[in-house]
Amino acid sequence: MTKITLDRETFKALASDTRLDILRTLDGKHLGLNDMVDTLNLTKATMHEHLTKLQEAGLIKKTEREGHKWVYYRLTWKGQCLLHPENSRIVVLFTTTLLALSVGIVQLVWYIRGTIADRTYGYDAGPLKDVEGTPPILNQPSEPLQAVTQNPLFLYIAIGCFVLFTVLLCITVWRFQKNKTPKM
Repeated sequence: MTKITLDRETFKALASDTRLDILRTLDGKHLGLNDMVDTLNLTKATMHEHLTKLQEAGLIKKTEREGHKWVYYRLTWKGQCLLHPENSRIVVLFTTTLLALSVGIVQLVWYIRGTIADRTYGYDAGPLKDVEGTPPILNQPSEPLQAVTQNPLFLYIAIGCFVLFTVLLCITVWRFQKNKTPKM
């Protein structure tokens, strides 16, 4: 997991309740200066000052399009991680879910494929009687036999991985939905 380093500028930026409100307002949105002024009931000069501090700390990013006069602000990766530290846990949980699925598929393929074994039993020891009553043929080599054996351990591991995948997927989706709902 990638760690977030908090320097002095970040702590200074997070020390203000107004800046924290700005971060919460920008959560998942691209907003312009006027939209944030209307939402937070601040003057443009005050809002611009706070946005500059947050931008210097690396918590927000200013997006300007060429030929347009509007400037939009959004959270950076660092700002998103500060507001939602549980996102990294969800990513790890989802990765583990996919790993369980892939191991289950591999184990199921190994079970279905089985092991092909060539078994030659050597020479026949006893005399063989021909159907028509001709003399028996002694010491004739027998044909090799091919047998497909399936190890049930592969099947048990595959079933266990699929059950683990289902449980982890349910937990991941639940945590993702829980994280998506706004917290007030």
